[in-house]
Amino acid sequence: MKQTLLIAVAFLGFTTFLHAQEISKNAIGLRLGDSDGFGASVSYQRAIMENNRLEFSFGWTDGKNYDGVKLIGLYEWVWNIDGGFNWYTGPGIGLATYRFEDYYHQNHRDTFAILTGTVGIEYSFDFPLLLSLDVRPELGLGSSAYDNNDLDFDLGIGVRYQF
Repeated sequence: MKQTLLIAVAFLGFTTFLHAQEISKNAIGLRLGDSDGFGASVSYQRAIMENNRLEFSFGWTDGKNYDGVKLIGLYEWVWNIDGGFNWYTGPGIGLATYRFEDYYHQNHRDTFAILTGTVGIEYSFDFPLLLSLDVRPELGLGSSAYDNNDLDFDLGIGVRYQF
């Protein structure tokens, strides 16, 4: 327990000494990817401090036995690596509604909450383009025995216009 606390304090101390490059005030674009199947979402980022931002995404996902839509909100800390390269991380929450097909080909619907987070790397070009690669672990808090109450690792690529 003491080692975990010491590591956490050291990490927080290290990150406070990093100086981030100023991030774009706004960015909007697409994020493609999903943990099981294909998904796409419209993503909007809004800077709220020098190195913090909010990200909202609304998208759809399509898997083998399900499809659905989800709305995710994230709070992100952004740190500069070098030049236009940044890395970011942060917690988030969301809401999703999915349609599932069971073994008997009957459809079921479920709406549930999502606990999520993100860790990623991005590159900001000299012109208003931002490319990113991230992973979002998502824990579905659904009540059904279908595909919505487990942990998924959503890997995605983002392309955003900065303004």
